[in-house]
Amino acid sequence: MATTPRMPDTSTLAEPEPADTSEPSDSLVFFGASGDLAFKQIIPALYSMTKRGTLGVPVIGVAYSGWDLDRFKARVKESIDAHGGVDDQAAYDALVASLRYVDGKYEDAATFDALRAALDGAGRPAHYLAIPPGEFATVVEGLGRSGCADAARVIVEKPFGRDLESSRELNDVLHSVFPERAIFRIDHFLGKEEVQNLLYFRFANSFLEPIWNRNYVASVQVTMAEDFGVQGRGAFYDEVGALRDVVQNHLMQVISLLAMEPPVGAGTEAMRDEKEKVFRAMRPLRPEDYVRGQFEGYRDEKGVAADSDVETYAAVKLWIDSWRWGGVPFYIRAGKMLPCTCTEVRVELKAPPQRVFADMEPKLGETNYFRFRINPRVEIALGARSKLAGEVFRGHQTELFLCDAHPEEMAPYERLLHDAMHDERLLFARQDGVEAAWTVVQPVLDDHAPAIPYAPGSWGPEVADALLADHGGWHAPEVDR
Repeated sequence: MATTPRMPDTSTLAEPEPADTSEPSDSLVFFGASGDLAFKQIIPALYSMTKRGTLGVPVIGVAYSGWDLDRFKARVKESIDAHGGVDDQAAYDALVASLRYVDGKYEDAATFDALRAALDGAGRPAHYLAIPPGEFATVVEGLGRSGCADAARVIVEKPFGRDLESSRELNDVLHSVFPERAIFRIDHFLGKEEVQNLLYFRFANSFLEPIWNRNYVASVQVTMAEDFGVQGRGAFYDEVGALRDVVQNHLMQVISLLAMEPPVGAGTEAMRDEKEKVFRAMRPLRPEDYVRGQFEGYRDEKGVAADSDVETYAAVKLWIDSWRWGGVPFYIRAGKMLPCTCTEVRVELKAPPQRVFADMEPKLGETNYFRFRINPRVEIALGARSKLAGEVFRGHQTELFLCDAHPEEMAPYERLLHDAMHDERLLFARQDGVEAAWTVVQPVLDDHAPAIPYAPGSWGPEVADALLADHGGWHAPEVDR
């Protein structure tokens, strides 16, 4: 018997909206300006936005690094050089001219007084918290006390808590200063062109609807493989693990796009309503639905505990108790030090009801399927069988290739920053969905088996195959197609 998760508290969603909520932000503040995320993602995104002509407002970096504006500008140049270099001098000059900088401790009221002065009359700032979650409360409260939160938006970087309780605590902190309408929870995975292709493909093609249900779909697999380790982030990763890092957020968001119902009516909230319903229909995980692994050598990484049991590989079996998906298993696996770097969705369709030809013995990879490649490039394909030439009725598996890469696509952070500043909410997580997703994984956050060692370059612990005992095993993505 399936258990039903407690409904998340959605009372905050009905709060009054600030008067200027639909107007574009007239400045962008990002806390953590000297950090890794700023260097690798935010600054390149700001440069791209400037080249496209979609920024055009003051950009204020805030950090406690002993920097001044000149040092901040130098850091911006270093970041751009590391990500392809300056290829549009006018755009680069415009970005540099828009920069301002505030240096100070986040717990110091003087830092926020300096920020208010740097805003110089801007009335609708967007504040991006590119900082550790432990500092969110300090910054949010400082923004509120100083008046910098008035008519402002706040952009919050995942993770949204470590579990259900802490996600609610974080939500309380945010709502102590900002109404729900002004909060944008970034999951950069939703900003990927490839992920948005899932949503578009589902609802822009009428041929899918008759078969996109339990009557025709046998199972769904989502694989997120990385052929590298923690890359110097051992201390962070040892506090998080694969389930919290990518399954509870990135990959469950992908599942929601695959499984959601068509929205009733137009508008962003109608779309988001259907997406969040999927999380509420998911059964909470049981320990037997969850396999944990840890690659050999992980404990030797800097910052990792010598006796760490943190998983670098997670595989789960999900059930969605809805009319459309009742009885269809959804499988997710994610891991580091696997054979390739690739994220792929595979929707396996059921075999034909009768064996008309002798070679129609159904097995994994030799039925109809839809395949969505999310990285390293965009691919949408349909698996089908066709007859080989000759007198004998003998076939082979083929793929009908539908889509390839988009070289001019926006990077996720560019898209998400632009959307947050323009009140476009579709690609952001909503609190009721965040809580419902945590409700699904909450039972196994502490009640689980030990992590099983696996060899780097393998597909993780072999015991994970048992999750798919009735569906032929995991499909291994082919990265050299």
